Amino acid sequence: MHDKLEHLNNLRRLVEAGGGRKRIDKQHEAGKKTARERIEALLDPGSFKEVDVFAASDDDFTNMENPGEGVVAGHGIIDGRKVYVYAQDFTVTGGSLGRVHAAKICKVLDLAMKVGAPVIGLNDSGGARIQEGVDALNGYGEIFFRNTMASGVIPQISVILGPCAGGAVYSPALTDFIFMVSGVSQMFITGPQVIKAVTGEKVDMETLGGAATHSKVSGVAHFINSSEDDCMLTIRALLSYLPSNNLDEAPVYAPVEPVTDKETMLEIIPDDPNKSYDIRDIICGVVDNSQFLEVHPYFAQNGVVGFARLEGRPVGVVANQPAALAGSLDINVSDKIARFVRFCDAFNLPVVTFMDVPGFLPGVDQEYGGVIRHGAKIIYAYAEATVPKITIIVRKAYGGAYIAMCCSALRADAVYAWPSAEIAVMGPEGAVNIINNKEIAQAENPVETRRKLVADYRTRFANPYIACARGYVTDVIDPRDTRATIIDALNNFSTKRESRPRKKHGNIPC
Repeated sequence: MHDKLEHLNNLRRLVEAGGGRKRIDKQHEAGKKTARERIEALLDPGSFKEVDVFAASDDDFTNMENPGEGVVAGHGIIDGRKVYVYAQDFTVTGGSLGRVHAAKICKVLDLAMKVGAPVIGLNDSGGARIQEGVDALNGYGEIFFRNTMASGVIPQISVILGPCAGGAVYSPALTDFIFMVSGVSQMFITGPQVIKAVTGEKVDMETLGGAATHSKVSGVAHFINSSEDDCMLTIRALLSYLPSNNLDEAPVYAPVEPVTDKETMLEIIPDDPNKSYDIRDIICGVVDNSQFLEVHPYFAQNGVVGFARLEGRPVGVVANQPAALAGSLDINVSDKIARFVRFCDAFNLPVVTFMDVPGFLPGVDQEYGGVIRHGAKIIYAYAEATVPKITIIVRKAYGGAYIAMCCSALRADAVYAWPSAEIAVMGPEGAVNIINNKEIAQAENPVETRRKLVADYRTRFANPYIACARGYVTDVIDPRDTRATIIDALNNFSTKRESRPRKKHGNIPC
């Protein structure tokens, strides 16, 4: 038995050594951790339990050409909660994916679904193992199928910690959140050399598919971090807001009052309705400890989405951002908001919406780009969602954008307005230009006449009281009471039950 145990320990050491000291040193020289180091940094100390340790393409364990088949897989603990994790090992055949490599990832996804735990994939791979041909391609397909089946059942997080190219990008794209690290991560369908050969365009890897590109331009990445260690901390923070699966409750923490003083809430919105401000000041004035984990912070900045807590309970927060494009809705922000709302609905997280929207962004590029179908996604997502939906109109609520941002007609459970709210078909300036065009043109002093008509329109129509009288707004509230009002509404609708027509599934606009 001692000989057998010694043989076991030798094999285990070979597997844990990955591609060997030379390749590990090369990984470190590139500013990257190894697969096992990453798992250790992510999970609670000593909690990782590996599965399929001795997986191999053949039965010759003495050869060990590809220890662990280039991926480390198993489960562990984050803040006392079970998670499943796999980490591609770039020191072993460049982390390339073959049949057995894919089978290990599939097993982790299957086990996570079985026990109802989140999955975190740490991607660092040169792509498909070319010598395995169609077996490698089939492996990707098996992973994609499981990503799709797990969607809305367990949270899926992808972390890009090296190259991720070709078909490999579609597994992260099918998951809920993608993390990237500056200077480390790259994602693209076709690399710079292929692009140059086909189109003649010259581009380097970082510009084409680096963390900055995907977090700011394409919107593929939801989070960007400056280092791998910071990335792991942000993943742990994200999981603290999420339930382990769609049947569990999200973690509840002790309530903490906001850092922002209540009186400050009266000073955030400028008296001039055309001046901008940062909607995050309102959000942080309402949520627990003024802590807000923003998702997609650098993409489509005219909208804000993210997670916070109210009385210790996690909620999804959606808001227009007047500091960017005046908070108007465009193609990118429509996709950003719609997908976030659908995620919250899938995992039973209430959605709190702060509305200050002047309309959909006008322009030929927007129309040609399909703002109609993209904007419809927000309407679809809010209307489809059955979780508690609370909307606060803080200033502008104009036209179709007012509807899209979860008005009462889309079955918001409660809609509150600040006294500064302007709810109308369009802004006073635009309305007067249409309604009073002749009167202004014929006036002795057109500028003064127009100013008075705009002020009169704002007083008579652009206010929250007409909508409140019609029952479209639940109440007009003191901004200082916003937190208490939302908490009361969330408590009231915590037992909400809503039935919908039986169907296989709907067809979201694309």
